Amino acid sequence: MMRKKEMKLVVTFHTTADAMAMEKACKEKQVPGRLIPVPRAISAGCGLAWCTGLEDRKAIEELMKDIGIEEEQIHECLV
Repeated sequence: MMRKKEMKLVVTFHTTADAMAMEKACKEKQVPGRLIPVPRAISAGCGLAWCTGLEDRKAIEELMKDIGIEEEQIHECLV
């Protein structure tokens, strides 16, 4: 059975290193989400994206600013 797609916040990165750093920082700070392959609807630099709930956007943006990771783009899309 296919999982029902829901609207998620999908953050793409310029490099795999940024994606990995994002995962590490989110784990440390208990920010929800997970790394996913970039959805087909989005074309992105490194092929990995951070996927989280729309309600976590502010926390994600603040975390990236704090640790100095620059997103390529932030999308709201069905995942």
